[in-house]
Amino acid sequence: MAAWHIALLAMAAYLVFAFALGIAAGRGRSHFSVSEYAVADRGLGLLVMWFLMGGTIFSAFAFLGGPGWAYSKGAAAFYILAYAALGLLPWYMIGPKVARLGAARNYFSMGDLLGDRYRSRLLVVLVGIVSVLAFIQYLTLQIKGMAYVFNVLTEGHIPFWVGALLAYGIVVVYVVTSGVRGAAWSDVLQAILMLVIAWILGLYLVQTLHGGTEAMFGAIIAERPDFLLIGKEESVMSAMAFSSAVIISTIGFVMWPHLFTKSYTTSEKRIKLTVLAYPVFALFLVPVLFIGFAAIGVVPPDAIEKPDQVLPYLITHELGASGLVYGLIGAGALAAAMSSSDAISHGASVSVGRDIILPLKPDMAERTQLLVMRIAVVAVGGAAYYLAIFGGEGLIQLLLGAYGYIIQLAPPIYGALYWRRASREGAIAGLLTGAAINAFLQFGTDARPLDINPGMLAFLANLVVFVGLSLILKPRAEQRAHVAGFVEA
Repeated sequence: MAAWHIALLAMAAYLVFAFALGIAAGRGRSHFSVSEYAVADRGLGLLVMWFLMGGTIFSAFAFLGGPGWAYSKGAAAFYILAYAALGLLPWYMIGPKVARLGAARNYFSMGDLLGDRYRSRLLVVLVGIVSVLAFIQYLTLQIKGMAYVFNVLTEGHIPFWVGALLAYGIVVVYVVTSGVRGAAWSDVLQAILMLVIAWILGLYLVQTLHGGTEAMFGAIIAERPDFLLIGKEESVMSAMAFSSAVIISTIGFVMWPHLFTKSYTTSEKRIKLTVLAYPVFALFLVPVLFIGFAAIGVVPPDAIEKPDQVLPYLITHELGASGLVYGLIGAGALAAAMSSSDAISHGASVSVGRDIILPLKPDMAERTQLLVMRIAVVAVGGAAYYLAIFGGEGLIQLLLGAYGYIIQLAPPIYGALYWRRASREGAIAGLLTGAAINAFLQFGTDARPLDINPGMLAFLANLVVFVGLSLILKPRAEQRAHVAGFVEA
């Protein structure tokens, strides 16, 4: 039997197991309850929450884009470690307040919170649209990662579009069927698998190709010292580009709408413990970056079309012809992509149902809401699938593009929770300004003023408009008691 046959069978076995676990997680639960689908009746435990949050960061980008960045940009790849370690820390303060408000006021989405605080259906719809735009880009990243894995590890016998459809199709089915509970329990399996494989693979490749980390970095210093510099004249990434990428990702990390939805599923104590334990995930990213560093000087630049393909190349050219090894590593990479895909798909479906459709049709029945959410899983996935197959963006561009949108939600969220003067008009105008500028800088021009990340520039404009309008407009007397309920929660 050919090596790629064995690899395909191993990856197929993993997909079947992940599918079965995702479906089983929803057994015995109501399939017609918004509360069960969206927030698992607010009953997820600490361990499941930790893995569910971890899956957000340990994605196809971490497993494929991380090595690609280390291989092509060197030290700039430590951006991943920076925001992975720091990104969730603000949630120690925000998360318990969000959980309290969610339990007391029966929230299911970020839009529920913002709509209640600012008393604006328009703002809720805008939040939903911006969220979905970010979700689609982030999901496109995951689907591309799945496609790369299948295509390369089967030696091209599984076309790009088929691999993406196989893996993501399974995610769609168990998310539609089991909601957040299916995503959560699948993520436990996926996280364990990908973390074990990441460590084994990273350390093995470094030892095999260079004889250890010291020799590896010594070789890089001798041949390409610029690869280990950030912000110097000869480095591949400026200090401004690096720092602004870290800032938007760190601020934006806790603005993902599905993080709010997941926080409604558990207690304040579990949220705090999850935040404290979460930076451990950053440690698991270290060997993934080592894979990219190990490839410098080993993988010829013309051997791969894109840096994102460096890990699959090393697997097929440096690990021998063992189909079982290919399959196990492929399963780890699929796990990384699927653990994010299910959270993103679920979060996007809740945003569409609760934040876009429900404000436009407030009398919608619960079963209809659920139907809309389930259809949204397919629709958002279809859009992301199209972009993954026909779009030319790399994984890092998709990641930073997604964060460029999602960071725009930070001003209205922080304003809602901590600033009495935060106004509805400021939130709406700021969000529109930030989203429009980010879209223009991403897709309308190649200009990068001062080499600042486009999302950062858009965020600063958003913040100025939000704060300025909120200071100009005085809150009405009847709003003060309402606002106090959020600030003092």
